[in-house]
Amino acid sequence: MAAPRSRFFNVAVSGLAHVDADVEVSSSDLESQITETMERLSMPPGLLEGLTGIKNRRFWSEGMAPSDAAALAAQKVLTQTPVDPSKIGALINTSVSRDYLEPSTAAIVQGKIGLGRDCINFDIGSACLGFMQGAALAASMIERGEIGHALIVAGEDGRPIVEKTIRNLQDTTTDDPSFREQFACLTLGSAGIAMVLSLAEPDDGLPRFMGGLSVSATHHHALSVGNYDGGRTDSQALLMGGLELAEDGWAEAATAFDWSIPDVHTFAIHQVSKVHTDMLVDLLKFDPERTPRIYPEFGNTGPASVPTVLSKEVDAGRVTHGDQVLLVGMGSGINAAAFEIRW
Repeated sequence: MAAPRSRFFNVAVSGLAHVDADVEVSSSDLESQITETMERLSMPPGLLEGLTGIKNRRFWSEGMAPSDAAALAAQKVLTQTPVDPSKIGALINTSVSRDYLEPSTAAIVQGKIGLGRDCINFDIGSACLGFMQGAALAASMIERGEIGHALIVAGEDGRPIVEKTIRNLQDTTTDDPSFREQFACLTLGSAGIAMVLSLAEPDDGLPRFMGGLSVSATHHHALSVGNYDGGRTDSQALLMGGLELAEDGWAEAATAFDWSIPDVHTFAIHQVSKVHTDMLVDLLKFDPERTPRIYPEFGNTGPASVPTVLSKEVDAGRVTHGDQVLLVGMGSGINAAAFEIRW
């Protein structure tokens, strides 16, 4: 039985914008706060950057809520698109970070940017695949004629989890297994991203969101769990399970959509660390030169990662009209997905 597939013919990307968080925090800065624990466990200095390839990550200033970050990105994209904000029919928040359990962060973002009463709003959660899945859901609504425009946002805030993890690791009872299962939390960063999808018009010259395919291996759901009190991850098992799923899903997607690696201009992939990125690129035989890396300076920004890669490439002029872009990612759960945009 084939995995769930979506193919869209009338959905345009009418806006895309990212906002970098304003506080730069180095891996050495974080590591300096857990020196005593690392020395006690006989772990070498420079371990965090050495293992992950992450030199820096960004945090928002104190007091910045996830909805604030999402609203910043939303306001930025709305200034860059001709879409009338009053015509946006859905606002979908896709971040792992949330202001509260309720109300939805989407409702808060919508209130902050002033969209009207007729705009449906809701959160969608799919770990690091949230933005991709939110875009696919919005595209389905547009393709069916339910709405003309959708705004997809994510405001990620890694600061609370990283700071809580540091406190956990400073505890004198932290042992080697506990250290290792919390270590992945130190890769997290912060970011804001927003995309506007619209009903395409003939000859409008806008990029097309073409859809793609998603697969899951949810018997692995316990390999990575987290909340604002911290998290625990079996990094090796999660990576191996995710790679196996990604390889299987990629093979099906490439056949289903006639994707050919030589034809792809840019692979925008979810990035956790150097090891994760290199192994995925190698396994799927992506061209490293066409796979931009943002993790060294921004860390793991969760669902904001994939669209931020694309946004940065577009802003730099490296993705232009007609280029085929593939959005590829894995998320805890485990889930994997690949979607196509024809820029």
